Amino acid sequence: MGSLTARGLASTLGEWRIDAAPAYQALADRVRLLVLDGRLALGTRLPAERELASQLGLSRTTVTAAYAQLRETGYLDSVRGSGSAVRLPTRGDAEAPPLETDMIDLSKASLPPVPQVADAAVRAAALLPSFLGDSGFDVVGKLVLRRALADRFTARGLPTDPDEILVTNGAQSAIALIARTLLTRGDRVLVESPTYPHAMEALRQAGARMVPVAVTTDDGWDEAGLEQALQRTSPSLAYLQPDQHNPTGRSMTPALRERIVAQAARQGTVLIADETMGELGFGLARGEPLVPFGVHGDVVTVGSVGKTLWGGLRIGWIRANRDLIQRFARARFGSDLGTPILEQLVVRELLPDYDAILVERRELLRAGRDHLRSLLAERIPDWHAPNPAGGLTLWVELGAPLSSQLALAARGEGVVIAAGPRFGMDGVFERFLRIPFSLPTPVLDEAVEGLANAWARVSRHPIEIGVEDLAAVV
Repeated sequence: MGSLTARGLASTLGEWRIDAAPAYQALADRVRLLVLDGRLALGTRLPAERELASQLGLSRTTVTAAYAQLRETGYLDSVRGSGSAVRLPTRGDAEAPPLETDMIDLSKASLPPVPQVADAAVRAAALLPSFLGDSGFDVVGKLVLRRALADRFTARGLPTDPDEILVTNGAQSAIALIARTLLTRGDRVLVESPTYPHAMEALRQAGARMVPVAVTTDDGWDEAGLEQALQRTSPSLAYLQPDQHNPTGRSMTPALRERIVAQAARQGTVLIADETMGELGFGLARGEPLVPFGVHGDVVTVGSVGKTLWGGLRIGWIRANRDLIQRFARARFGSDLGTPILEQLVVRELLPDYDAILVERRELLRAGRDHLRSLLAERIPDWHAPNPAGGLTLWVELGAPLSSQLALAARGEGVVIAAGPRFGMDGVFERFLRIPFSLPTPVLDEAVEGLANAWARVSRHPIEIGVEDLAAVV
């Protein structure tokens, strides 16, 4: 069980005070959101009341009242002599959260499964008996799938051998495996800001010290900042999403890619290119391959079918040189013993139709993007919704640092959504909200209605900030 210092919790809380709410209520609400948002891990011990009160400049009575409310609503367990630990309410608690089935979940950017999955599973099951001759523990992946993935890389302009592919349990497992294998505690890792939250979690667990580089919906990557960060900090790794960046939807220019690959090679930085949403660019024509990020250099590429075929197919992969693949395979024994064979066969059965499936997915997502932007313009015109050229989400600018408050209020409207700071570090992005446009139209209609109602309540009492505070929120 981990613990959080008063200073650490104060940093995680960010801007939590609301003029219209009592301080103890506002503090309890922010802690509750951090738990629901996944920014405070279950079981984490919170600092003592006296220490937190001193850090926040509050009376101990205020913090005591906030902790008491968290205990009463099921978000905190307190044991004399052991402190207070974070938990989630159960059905017996005074304030248990609604059942997941009762909520519209905007916290996940995902698509429903393609219809071909069921038929592919039947065909894969028929092939399974021919793979039952060994133990089934395979940390590299079945050759039939690795060869098919290697052929796709080769067709995209990056000659690849099956021995340069390792199949994983989704992209998240791939990122965690790379981090565990290549990092030692205290190593610097360059990451985009904002970025994919679970990638940051995997890097943190490996002991990384983050070096953030800005990405915006208007300008894309801070190119000078990115190159300077590589040069000045010489990070061990750089985790990048060069195509259909999550959450902004931006893609790197070819010129920037070449400069970054060259700069990383000079600094000895291993580049990780996450292509999980790379092939969901609306400008890609049928059969047109996505140009690999590492075509001009040695880059570790991560991919998966979780965003394209179905999240329930937990199949991802790493493309790297043979030496690295062997290191990843050896290191994998410490976490899992391989990827389910049947799921690998299902994906192999779907790959011949993959390009056609991608065309349909892009058309569906383009329509979802346009519909969501139209809804937001009508119901919440104060928000700025960008027009991304791909991906699954809008990175919406709210106009006020109220993202966390909005995320909490939205739950009362039956909508689960991750607050902007979930995608950054140190409490930034309170002015932003990631909204996926991958849901069916009726669900998007209902979700935006709930967000509009929540925004109407929250925006009546906006937080007052001065010019001197603007650097703390993005």
